[in-house]
Order: sequence, then structure tokens, then C-alpha cells
Amino acid sequence: MLPGDDHPLPIDVLHELFRTTHYIERQFEARLAELHMPYQISGPRLRLLTVVSESGRIRMNELAIKLGVKARTVTDFVDALEQDKLLIRVPDPTDRRAILIQLTELAQTNINHVLKVQSEIASKLLGNFSQEERKQFFDLLLRLMEGKEAPPCICDEEK
Repeated sequence: MLPGDDHPLPIDVLHELFRTTHYIERQFEARLAELHMPYQISGPRLRLLTVVSESGRIRMNELAIKLGVKARTVTDFVDALEQDKLLIRVPDPTDRRAILIQLTELAQTNINHVLKVQSEIASKLLGNFSQEERKQFFDLLLRLMEGKEAPPCICDEEK
């Protein structure tokens, strides 16, 4: 932003968005680490587990679409979460060639607690916003992404 100018340049807006996003991710990850779960939990892992939980059972290609990531990224995450005994692959009863992903009992037992904590973190981080400001902010973020392919929500290095 130029000195004396009340209107930030587009690059200044994006830099602030990146800085803020990084701060939120750090806060979120730190709070998740405090939970001392019987398995490793991170924002990307929780997002994937949440989508599977909401779906009950889901095909990996559908999971990739819902997360806005490549199928290979989902495969890597599912492999890691299966190794941690949080997901299992089951045959699709309607198509014997297809495989579905579902939560294990371990994941189901803990997911609601983690989602509650996630909601508390979000409420705290957005506590300075009124309901109307949150709606405006949400609408602006959606507008920013209008007509654009969603960027990946999960980073490959976080498996």
C-alpha cells in the first residue's frame, strides 16, 4: 500500500490474506496438537476425515473432488490414514470393481470431539467479527473463488 493511500493494492490484499492464513493454520495446528489424540491429527487430515464421516462411505475419486485435490493426493492420504487405523477400504456393494473408504471405529470414536474443538477454534479466531461480518467475509471469499478451480486443500507434505 502506498503511503497516504487508503486503498490497498491487490498484491497487498493477497499478502495480508497469506499472512493471516498462515497465522490461522499455526493456531489451528497448535490447538489440535494439544488434544493428545491416539493418532496424528492435522488440519488436512481432519478435513479428509470429516468428508468421509459426512459421507459414511465414499469412493476415492469422489473424495478427491470434494476436497479439490488430485486423486493421487487422496490415495497417499488414505494410505497413511489406513496405516494409522483411521480409515478402511471396503468393497462397493453396487460395483464389485470399486472400493469405498469409511472411518474405522477408532476414528468414529474421536471425530466428534475433534470437530467440536475445531468449531471452538474457529469461533475464537473469528470472535472479533459479528455474524454479519462473518457472512460478508464468507461471501467475499466465495466471490474470490468464483469461476476458478478450487486449489488443493491438502498439502502433499502433510501425510
